[in-house]
Amino acid sequence: MSDHAEEYTAIARLFHWSTAALVLVMIPIGIVMANANVGPAQDTLYHVHRSIGAVLLPLVLARLLYRMNHPPPPLPPSVPAGQRRIAHVAHWTLYGLLLLQAMVGWIATSAYRAPILVFWLFELPPIWPVDRPFSETLFAVHRVIGFALLILIVLHIGAALFHHVVLKDVVLRRMVRG
Repeated sequence: MSDHAEEYTAIARLFHWSTAALVLVMIPIGIVMANANVGPAQDTLYHVHRSIGAVLLPLVLARLLYRMNHPPPPLPPSVPAGQRRIAHVAHWTLYGLLLLQAMVGWIATSAYRAPILVFWLFELPPIWPVDRPFSETLFAVHRVIGFALLILIVLHIGAALFHHVVLKDVVLRRMVRG
């Protein structure tokens, strides 16, 4: 059985790696800022975290629109049906959590009334009325989603490396070089 598979388009790869880079920078910033001492360094981390979130939201939306009009190439025939289903669910869960995370963060920040200065260039408007108790609840939800994303991302990377290193198939190469 041939293990040849089509590659992702250059645009799909750009969406994937841009999203991955931003998320892989954002998660550690989120963990550090939540545990940092109050002060200018923590404020800077919050601004960078919110800025990346403000970039990720339209990026993930654009990525989804692109994917709807340009379906991903099928997995190689050597990938069992069960793994195909898991990959499908994992990808859509990642998309859903990324969008949900960005919106929960924006609503929580709006309800708290902290500014969202996008890389100190402009400020996003608040999208929720001031409500500090609601904000605290949403920030707790935001943390849980963040850790869920981290777990799913580790599994995603692990699966890609398993295919590349152990199975030596083309699953990872399709997204790397196209």
